[in-house]
Amino acid sequence: MASHVNLNIFDSLHHVCIVVHDIEKAVEYYESVGVGPWQEFPSLLTFKDNLDVSNRDDFMKLNYRYANLANVQIQLCAPPPGDTPQRRFLEEKGEGVFHLGFNVEQCNQAEQAGIEVGLKVLMRGRKADGGGFTYFDTASQGAGVMLEIRASQ
Repeated sequence: MASHVNLNIFDSLHHVCIVVHDIEKAVEYYESVGVGPWQEFPSLLTFKDNLDVSNRDDFMKLNYRYANLANVQIQLCAPPPGDTPQRRFLEEKGEGVFHLGFNVEQCNQAEQAGIEVGLKVLMRGRKADGGGFTYFDTASQGAGVMLEIRASQ
């Protein structure tokens, strides 16, 4: 990958996603220190017709909550047993930051820009309206975490 490329796809942080063992315990802790309120994540079924993940059934079982802060969203993910990158992360590294999610105007164009500089797509999903997400496989390439782009149309 070229050094010092400005893709403009990683300049608007939307959220930080933290993988945890017990989502209820994590929500309770965060609320005890004033972080919240927490909400149920929208259904992942909106991606069911256009989803490229390692295991569709296991992906659909991921358990998410989110809290909107003044400057960023925090997401918690408690992956059940199964074949997902989130579960593998939890088993191999324990709890911690799984990915950083960045806002883009259009996922397909932003994904293509990432691919053109050598980023590899780990998983992706699109909704009927064109919104969606792409996770790039950046954790072991120097970023330390996955970098995700997302657009809500």
